[in-house]
Amino acid sequence: MKLFKLAKKFNNEEDGAVTVDWVVLTAAVVGLGVAALAAVKKGTGSLTTKINNYLSSQSINTSL
Repeated sequence: MKLFKLAKKFNNEEDGAVTVDWVVLTAAVVGLGVAALAAVKKGTGSLTTKINNYLSSQSINTSL
């Protein structure tokens, strides 16, 4: 009989299910963050190249 009470108590516990939910939600948030970072990185890399090309083509007049 003690085994049945223990099994019933284990079946009624929901702490593990909540932990699994939080792990899944955290993984989703991290995944979205990585995807956003990848999208921003691609755009900034292109912009950096354009700025570098523009600044490289400029000359500085040092005569007074």
